[in-house]
Amino acid sequence: MNEHRHIPDLEKLSIVIAMILLAYSSTAFISIPTRTLTIQFPGFLLEFNLNFITVVAVVSAALAAAGADWILSAHPHADPKTRWQHWLVPAFTAVVIGITLGTIPLGPAWWFVFGLSALLMAGVLISEYISSDPQDLRYSFAVLGLNAVSFALFLIIVITIAGVGFRLYVLLAAIIPAVFLISLRSLYLRLAGRWMTGWAAGITLVITQVAAAMFYLPLRPLQFSMILLGLLYGLITLASNIEEKYTGGSLWIEPTLMTLSFVALGFLLR
Repeated sequence: MNEHRHIPDLEKLSIVIAMILLAYSSTAFISIPTRTLTIQFPGFLLEFNLNFITVVAVVSAALAAAGADWILSAHPHADPKTRWQHWLVPAFTAVVIGITLGTIPLGPAWWFVFGLSALLMAGVLISEYISSDPQDLRYSFAVLGLNAVSFALFLIIVITIAGVGFRLYVLLAAIIPAVFLISLRSLYLRLAGRWMTGWAAGITLVITQVAAAMFYLPLRPLQFSMILLGLLYGLITLASNIEEKYTGGSLWIEPTLMTLSFVALGFLLR
C-alpha cells in the first residue's frame, strides 16, 4: 500500500482564511438595521430577524465551502466526485463562528474569538485536505479531529442560541440541520465511506424531540447543551456499533457511558 503525506497549498489556504476573516471583520464596522420577517401560519406566527450578521454567516459559509473545494482541487489523490462532502464541516464551522461573533459585544473578547476562528478554520481545512485521501499517514488523526470539531461546534451553537434566549423554533431550526449533517458525516467517516442517511434522520428526530421536551425545563444553557451533546455522541456511536455488527456489552457500553459522562459533566460545570 502506498502511503502519502501531502499538505495543502499554503498560499490558497491563506487566501481562503483571509477572505472569511474579512467577511467577519466587516461586522465590526458595518451596521445595518435588523429586518423582521414574519410568516403567518394557522394558529401561530413565526418571526425571523434578518440582520447583517446573518448575511455574513451565510456568505462566510459559502466562502468556506468554495475555499475547501478550491484547496482540495490541487490534491493529487483526492476523488473529484466526492469533494462536495468536504464542504460540510468548513461551512458549518463558518456559520457557527459567525453566530458566535454576533452574540459577543465588540471588544477584547470579540477580537480574541475572531483570532481563534482563524486557527479553527485553518485546522478544519487542513484536516479536510488530509481526510480526502484514506492512504494518508495522518488520515485517522484528521478524522478524529474533524469529529471532535463537529461535536464542539454543535455544543457552541446550542449554548449560544440557548443562552441568548431565542424561541424554540429558532433553536430547532439550528439543531435539525446541524445534527443531521454531523451524524451523516461522522457515520461516513466511522464506517469507511458508507452514507447512513436513515440513521442520520433517525438520530435527528430523537435529538429534536428531546430538545423540544427539555426546552422549558429550568436548565442552564450548558446543562441543556451537554445533555444534547452526550445523547448525540451516544446515538452516533450506537449506530456505528450496530452497523459494525458489535454484540453484547461492546454494543452499548461505550454509548451509555459517554452519554452519562457528558450529562454529568454538564451538571458539574454549572
